[in-house]
Amino acid sequence: MKKAAVLALLALLLLACALPGRAAMNRYNAMYLDTFDTVITLIGYAEDQETFDAWSATVHETYQYLHKLFDNYNDYEGIVSVHTLNERAAQEPVQVDPILFSLLTFCKSQYELCQGQVNVAMGSVLSIWHDYREAGIDDPSAAQLPPMESLEEAAKHASIDDLILDLENMTVFFADPDLKLDVGAVAKGYATEIVAQMLLSSDMPSFIISAGGNVRCGNPPADGRAKWGVGIQDPEGSSLGLSDYVETLYLSNVSVVTSGDYQRYYTVDGVRYHHLIDPDTLMPADSFRSVSIITQDSGYADMLSTAAFLMPYEESRAFIESLDGVEAIWLFPDGTKKMTEGAMAVAKSYGATNQ
Repeated sequence: MKKAAVLALLALLLLACALPGRAAMNRYNAMYLDTFDTVITLIGYAEDQETFDAWSATVHETYQYLHKLFDNYNDYEGIVSVHTLNERAAQEPVQVDPILFSLLTFCKSQYELCQGQVNVAMGSVLSIWHDYREAGIDDPSAAQLPPMESLEEAAKHASIDDLILDLENMTVFFADPDLKLDVGAVAKGYATEIVAQMLLSSDMPSFIISAGGNVRCGNPPADGRAKWGVGIQDPEGSSLGLSDYVETLYLSNVSVVTSGDYQRYYTVDGVRYHHLIDPDTLMPADSFRSVSIITQDSGYADMLSTAAFLMPYEESRAFIESLDGVEAIWLFPDGTKKMTEGAMAVAKSYGATNQ
């Protein structure tokens, strides 16, 4: 009887292995260097190289298209980009791709939630900082700060109410002729979430995407682990070895997005000036080295990480703790770290594992 039972069990195991959907999953990876001004990597578990390569090509093409759509600085044939809107939308309503319309609607609808800290209509201010930053990077010896009077004049043309969105006609119009859009605080995360949703509904739902400071985990890795490991970068790190992470989080089907002062910046008279501009002072915020947000939607996380970075700590913490399903990690200039309770629950330093 025992032998018969063992043989029956073996037969069931062999049958289970032969059933559709039970094929062994293999780990593959790809890297894309030509979108959103960052390195984007994809790791996925697929049945074979051909399956992974097909989805990798689709992911790359999707990022390329969304990069063009959300681009503040260039026009593209056959595409109405953010730059196109900045050129034309003050003259007449401009019809846009539903994806771009959705992004702008999302940003405008979340403006009050983010207490005005994330304002896509502040492009006139951010473009001045961008030009001075690029000039300072190109010639550090001649680096200068933008004149405050220029920033203050530009800030007069940054009202979100002057961004007119017509859902019925899918058009965008600027009521202020000097308004300019800049969707950089949200675009990369928004694009990453679009890609993630595509993969979650595919035959390769076990994946992780890293797009600069944006990480989106899909289903758990198909190698027996229950969670993906996501590192929080040390702002003082350089080589991205294990020692360059201040924390590891164990997660699945969630996003981790970090806003920090250590990627896009330039130096004037020995002081570093980064790209995250406080809409009240019109200067780079200086409360934190970085803020990382943990929540499911990558576009939402991108927006919240910017908003939380631009607030003083007590306001920032109260803001995050007022939101459902959102956790955060704050890194301070003195090297200290603070986390919400939910972030601690998934953090290696507090005992979390990927099992």
